[in-house]
Amino acid sequence: MTTPVYPMTRAEGCPFDPPPQLRELQDEAPLVKVRIFDTTAWLVTRYDDQRTLLADPRLSSDVNKPGYPNTVARAIPTGEDAGIGFILMDDPEHARLRRMVTAPFMIKRIEAMRPQVQAIVDGLVDDLLAGPKPVDLVEAFALPVPSLVICRLLGVPYDDHEFFQQNSRILIRTTASVEERTQARNNIGRYLNELMGEKLANPQDDLLSGLGERVKAGELTRRDAAGIGVLLLIAGHETTANMIALGTLALLEHPEQLAVLRETDDPKVVAGAVEELLRYLNITHNGRRRAVLEDIELHGQVIKAGEGVILPNDIANRDPSMFSDPDTLDVHRDARRHVAFGFGVHQCLGQPLARMELQVAYSTLYRRIPTLRRAVELDEIPFKHDGAVYGVYSLPVTW
Repeated sequence: MTTPVYPMTRAEGCPFDPPPQLRELQDEAPLVKVRIFDTTAWLVTRYDDQRTLLADPRLSSDVNKPGYPNTVARAIPTGEDAGIGFILMDDPEHARLRRMVTAPFMIKRIEAMRPQVQAIVDGLVDDLLAGPKPVDLVEAFALPVPSLVICRLLGVPYDDHEFFQQNSRILIRTTASVEERTQARNNIGRYLNELMGEKLANPQDDLLSGLGERVKAGELTRRDAAGIGVLLLIAGHETTANMIALGTLALLEHPEQLAVLRETDDPKVVAGAVEELLRYLNITHNGRRRAVLEDIELHGQVIKAGEGVILPNDIANRDPSMFSDPDTLDVHRDARRHVAFGFGVHQCLGQPLARMELQVAYSTLYRRIPTLRRAVELDEIPFKHDGAVYGVYSLPVTW
């Protein structure tokens, strides 16, 4: 068997499905060496194997560990103004920093924000209905919803959204040069560091000001606080914005599923539909990466210390041993055990916020604009094949 190359490309005409090569490997070679850029790593494609490994302390998220699969993150220096948050750290430092921002993302706190998010969504839908048609749903709705929310939560001025959105796009675009990514990373790091300085001088009721209190108490450096801000700002709008747009497109392509969301007023049905869309779409489509610290045996093979592992959640969430008829979008399915948010200690901190935003956005948009439809052919929509976060660059719609 020749060594497969990763990442793999999606099949023509199947914008919502993982690359077909991943399904073949899942069936025939669930643990296989793949080539990624100038090195090799183990590719793990089955659901149970991924959950087991993501919970295994013998795997490291630190990009500086030997064997960590080559990735965009390695090519981006952390800079002097801000670090990289805690996403690419291991415990105990990962846990120490993560605990400092856990409270604002607890379910009870997030649910208290629901009326504010509902008001944001309703206001944007009002603007859609009052404006010209067709309209790009990404720019007019999908991107503003999470950007407005994360700005309020962090205490970032929304007037600066074009600046951080532009630099975020460069950071997660896999085709951007090292120089472009470095400049974008430094731009955002400098911005958050300066904003942290303002919060230290004049604290407000927001998450960054809370981190500022930690800095004053000597529990956190200003650089690390700014780094956490960078992480939350980028993750807080890019992922959810892509899910809103891509989820809407998927539902438009499956009108019987869209009808369920459009016609229900049952929060449990809406919540279940969100879980199924998260399972089905998997916008983080370049695989979670880990370095191996100690030998691990799996499927009769030994993954050795110093080697790398790639765990693509898009194919794990299409594993037929876990989800029956996995390539079918079924909003009535119980999809709660998906790994769209990861698993283990690095499971996404912001998942309660993302879930709530998606529930409000999906349920409101289709109910208030029941005749929403694509304004162009499917093959005219530009998909983010060149991004670390999958989605669409634009989605022209009308009604």
